[in-house]
Amino acid sequence: MSHDDQLPGTEISATAVQLRHDAAAFLAAIVESSDDPIISKSLDGVITTWNKAAERVFGYTSVEAIGCPITILIPEERLDEEPAILARIHAGQRVDHFETVRRRKDGSLIDVSLTISPIRNASGEIIGASKIARDISERKRAAERQDLLLREMHHRVKNLFAITSSIISLAARSAETADGLARSMRDRLVALSKAHEMTLPSFTGDDAFQERSTTLFQLLSLILAPYDGGTACWDLEGDDVGVAANKVTSLSLLLHEFSTNAAKYGALSVEGGKLKVAVAADSEMVRITWAERLPGLLPQTAATVGFGSRLEKMISQTLRAEVSKEWKADGLTIVTDLPKASLQ
Repeated sequence: MSHDDQLPGTEISATAVQLRHDAAAFLAAIVESSDDPIISKSLDGVITTWNKAAERVFGYTSVEAIGCPITILIPEERLDEEPAILARIHAGQRVDHFETVRRRKDGSLIDVSLTISPIRNASGEIIGASKIARDISERKRAAERQDLLLREMHHRVKNLFAITSSIISLAARSAETADGLARSMRDRLVALSKAHEMTLPSFTGDDAFQERSTTLFQLLSLILAPYDGGTACWDLEGDDVGVAANKVTSLSLLLHEFSTNAAKYGALSVEGGKLKVAVAADSEMVRITWAERLPGLLPQTAATVGFGSRLEKMISQTLRAEVSKEWKADGLTIVTDLPKASLQ
């Protein structure tokens, strides 16, 4: 039959077949290049197609996966999910953004969000299901870190209020005037806020969910910084020791009490005064030796027992520290021994 003698509609039918073929090839290319695993399975739950992203995320090659039951990806404790999913597919229903956990070839688990749709043949019959699995592990980890951060912030705020309440109660017992109480509270709260600021995590980037610890020397430098450039001098030497973020508050209050007394009565209060803080640490214990030296005799008022002494006792108990003081003719030496674990 010549070209002119072709049956009506034959050319149109061939064009339609070609268009369908091109569309199928186009869709196959989209599936293959997708960043998300796209898997199809039969109504019996047997894997029939497996794209490159599925290989990357789950670890099985297409040769290994196709023909296997989809349950190779499902942890044992979640096997009951598959019959429920297949029942919805049989009913022609779509499953949208179902968050669950799946298992890789190496046995590790991955958080995924599944979208599952029925696959129909040319007659409209349901013959299987397509599944898009989006890896949401990082999103879940970020949400967990954020939740941990918020709970830690809540815990810290509660602790700060508790410490502030204790400071007020102790200060009120020994305060002689309202102005004296106000000054004492202001100084201690400023020191507390500065030390607390050192442990606050950043709210940008990955650091938003990481605690920032400090070291003993960094903490001492912060507390003693107001006395830089004065008539007295101070020096740090020995072993620097790490201090966990949740230990900074108590330790800073103790060291601030030492520096406050030194600024009022001791080496930081007079011209020519000298303060040396030496730290010696081994695997179990940390010894902080606070040695003040004055050009003259130590004023008797330095030995007065008041709010500071009670505060030191309270904090020493918290840190499981032993504090001993020795007043000499030329100054005061404070030795603080505490378990290394109390700081870390």
